[in-house]
Amino acid sequence: MSTHTPPRAGSTPGAARPVHLVVVSAGMSDASSTRLLADRLTEATRDALGPAPVRITRVDLRPLAHAITDHLLTGFPAPDLREALEAVSGADALIAATPTFKASYAGLFKSFFDLVEDDALEGLPVLVAATGGTARHSLMLDTALRPLFAYLKALVLPLGVYAATEDWAGEELPARIRRAGAHLAAQLAPGRAPGAGDTPAGQAQPLRDDVFADVPDFADLLARTGQ
Repeated sequence: MSTHTPPRAGSTPGAARPVHLVVVSAGMSDASSTRLLADRLTEATRDALGPAPVRITRVDLRPLAHAITDHLLTGFPAPDLREALEAVSGADALIAATPTFKASYAGLFKSFFDLVEDDALEGLPVLVAATGGTARHSLMLDTALRPLFAYLKALVLPLGVYAATEDWAGEELPARIRRAGAHLAAQLAPGRAPGAGDTPAGQAQPLRDDVFADVPDFADLLARTGQ
């Protein structure tokens, strides 16, 4: 776990309590796309907050895997795990990112949040994010992550970010990340409307003249099968 308060031009040290943003990543590999997505969302939120002081705590679950298992079995957290749980419980906002396994969150991710007290996240703004090998599992944001944090009484942002493997080579993902970061920043600073990098709903992509131009004709498909 690491914590730092990035300096911002125009901010006055000691002028206000820094916003505490906690970022939980359940990436399983050392070079992790889940960690990368979490970092990009953190940067987008940080940028959207402007000169507001921010303290960022990153919680990588991979090094805590044994401690999480031990706590589940014994009921006693190791010091580093206790520190991570206290950071999440004391956060002003949370970014939670997990890889997609079997159309849901990783078991390590779920095990960690099983250890969070039921009321610890009540009313906490949470931006959910996930990575996966295919876009077919993107609904896991709504079918798995959102119900989990709704049970914990968190305030789950309507926008989440799912990044499939092919998204990293595209141009749309950075815009979605900036938009989600702007919405989380707006939750932390209520007077600030989402704006930096944000795109109004329904206008994320330029409208095409005929959005159904590439859809195969169904009668033609039936004819090819001899029906």
